[in-house]
Amino acid sequence: MKIRKLFIANRGEIACRIMRSCQRLGIEVAVGYSDADAEARHVRLAPVAARLGPAPSAQSYLNQEAIVDAALRLGCDAVHPGYGFLSENADFAARVEAAGLIFVGPRPETINRMGDKSRAKTAMIAANVATVPGGAEASEDPDRIAGWIAEIGFPVMLKPAAGGGGKGMVVLEVPPKGDEIASAIRTARASFGDGSLLVERLIRSPRHVEVQIFGDGSGNVVHLFDRECSLQRRHQKVIEEAPAASHVPQAIRDEMIAAAVRGAEALNYRNAGTFEFIVDENGYYFLEVNTRLQVEHPVTEEVTGQDLVEWQLRIASGEGLPMVQDDITCTGHAIEARVYAEDPLDGFRPSSGRVTATIWDSTARCDLGLDAGDYVSPFYDPMIAKLIVRGADRQDALANMCAAVDRSNVFGIATNLGFVKRLCSHPAVIAGEADTRFIDRAEGLMPADVTPQDTAWAAAALAVMQSRISARGGPLWERAGAELVLDRAALDPSAPLGRLALYHKGKPRLAQLVARQEGSATVSFDEGSPVHITFAAQGAVISGNCAGQVWHAHCQRTGVELDFDGLRLEFNTIPPARDADLSPTCKSPLPGVVVALAASVGDSVRQGDVLVVVEAMKMENTIVAPLSGTVAEICCTVDQQVVAGQVLVEIAPDTEG
Repeated sequence: MKIRKLFIANRGEIACRIMRSCQRLGIEVAVGYSDADAEARHVRLAPVAARLGPAPSAQSYLNQEAIVDAALRLGCDAVHPGYGFLSENADFAARVEAAGLIFVGPRPETINRMGDKSRAKTAMIAANVATVPGGAEASEDPDRIAGWIAEIGFPVMLKPAAGGGGKGMVVLEVPPKGDEIASAIRTARASFGDGSLLVERLIRSPRHVEVQIFGDGSGNVVHLFDRECSLQRRHQKVIEEAPAASHVPQAIRDEMIAAAVRGAEALNYRNAGTFEFIVDENGYYFLEVNTRLQVEHPVTEEVTGQDLVEWQLRIASGEGLPMVQDDITCTGHAIEARVYAEDPLDGFRPSSGRVTATIWDSTARCDLGLDAGDYVSPFYDPMIAKLIVRGADRQDALANMCAAVDRSNVFGIATNLGFVKRLCSHPAVIAGEADTRFIDRAEGLMPADVTPQDTAWAAAALAVMQSRISARGGPLWERAGAELVLDRAALDPSAPLGRLALYHKGKPRLAQLVARQEGSATVSFDEGSPVHITFAAQGAVISGNCAGQVWHAHCQRTGVELDFDGLRLEFNTIPPARDADLSPTCKSPLPGVVVALAASVGDSVRQGDVLVVVEAMKMENTIVAPLSGTVAEICCTVDQQVVAGQVLVEIAPDTEG
């Protein structure tokens, strides 16, 4: 192979994934990192790593000069951009090639032509390919965008022209009442360096289907079948599968695959690419071309048996296409779930912090970006891992995904694992009826009442008690002999093995440990019926089953973090402090960057009014007034980095009774 040493210009799970293929192929690797990632998993796994800059991606993972300099300094002869960051940046690809390095991806001119949604749409219209109704021109002028919206009519979608991965897309069902347009421009500019937006008619209930292609740059193109990515939240993919669900007619699938191959041939395409389409009852529409490896590439690998990163490296080395079309087959069904650091019970708010423990299903493919002890930074995308399962058919694969989620967990931060299980077990998903707006409108994906029931309280109590037994070598009365056990039982027959006070969101419960055997226990609360629990330790994590529901627990000094049938619950062993009076200070709930201020000193505000917008993990978080009053002080500025708990605004409360 021509490539001897590869510089991976990315981070997280994709950097680790690329390393696996390189190791198998005998290619040396080097990686770059930001200050926030100095101890990250991809840095630990790489033989050599180079600092790129401070934590913000604009100063590190988007720093083209630093990346190329590091690749040359470390003796690399090629650069792999992964996905996101600079993977679809034509200037970066050209800079890499100008430095005498191999760019593992399409030619710069192809990226330039297809990486911009406006130019890509224009090219497809000229080629008589069906596109989504709406203009092909993009702008970051709010007034022009508002004019296009008025011309097209509602509903419309605002799409970043330079974007990808669903980031920054905004749906408007009615005329905007606030700063929706300005917010979309800000998000696009912050994420992609270009705030230009396209305005298109919203296709009401589409399916999202894409075709994986490879070209050798000499006019030869093959496809590796299709994928479906219809299960999305806010246009960000959550579940991907290959091949597409059976409800997409075979005739339409064949036409899309043929169109993708023709389009790639017309572009004289080189390396990996994905042609994306949306499908409704009227047919299909070209959406965009992703000129890079996709996040969801593992499902294609699982059904074809091919290593797509190896294909990329071989084509970049000048070897041509590894296989001809007739030799590429598709067998079975594969499903991938993106594991995000976010809390579904709190509006999917991003969750940063230290990961204290992890469990991953040993029967699933787990593409990981972190280990226990790693810190999830607020500076980057919240995806921390991917779970990939196979099945003989789609139903089998869905069942395997639910089982894989039951056997996986991440502690210290919130994740969407429980949400994934509820999604994959939903009747509409099982029936293949879900479209791209299913998650946004479906009911029952998250429980309305998240108050823990007796079974969850019992699992938490058992986990705390078991953790203490393990730490101390057994409770005093167990080590003192049978006589003391009998005396204790006589004194407290309802809790012969002890009692434990627990608190959840301030609510106290007193648990009684009735009995404990090897691998099981019985716990009761108050006058409630005893609950029987099975348990087993997996390193720092205690797992078990309670009333048919799977639970995992990780104990800490002051309590226990419990995953109970996909719900993340926290129980404390010390009583909570008394609630303070409503504070006039407005604080940031998480670390991030201030991207907008919606008030000025002296403004009158009502409780709930938006004051500040903080971006963290590519998501805008609105900070609202905690009470009504007058803005007394603004303690932050736009573009300022803030930490969790930092005061942003001071309110002088209204004094009227």
